[in-house]
Amino acid sequence: MAQPVSANIRAAEGFNTCELCSRRSGKGWSFAFKKPVTEGDANAGEIIKCSRCAIRHRPMVRRSLLVALTVGTVLTLLNQGDILFAGEWKSAMYWKIPLTYCVPFLVATYGALTNSRR
Repeated sequence: MAQPVSANIRAAEGFNTCELCSRRSGKGWSFAFKKPVTEGDANAGEIIKCSRCAIRHRPMVRRSLLVALTVGTVLTLLNQGDILFAGEWKSAMYWKIPLTYCVPFLVATYGALTNSRR
C-alpha cells in the first residue's frame, strides 16, 4: 500500500505520523511496535505511534506490569521481609512498598520505549 505524498514528505523531513491519532512526531519521539497478527493477515509489520499513544500500548504496559509484580515482590521480600513477617508494620512501609513496585515498572517501560524508538 502506497503512502500519501504528504506522509512521504514528512518522513523525508524527519517527521513520522502516528497511525492512531495522526499526530506528527519529530525524530526520536515516535515509536514502532509490532502489529498484532491475526490468522490469514498478510499485513504483518510495524505500527508507528507518537509518544502519547506509545505509553498506552497495551502489550507493553501488560509486560511492564508483569515485570513489576515479579521483581517488586522479590525486592519487597528481600528488603522488608523481616519487618513484614515480624508483624512490625511501620508507617514508612506505606510509601516504601508501592515505590518498590513502581521502580521496576518504570524501568521496564523505559527499556521497551527506548528499544522501539524511531
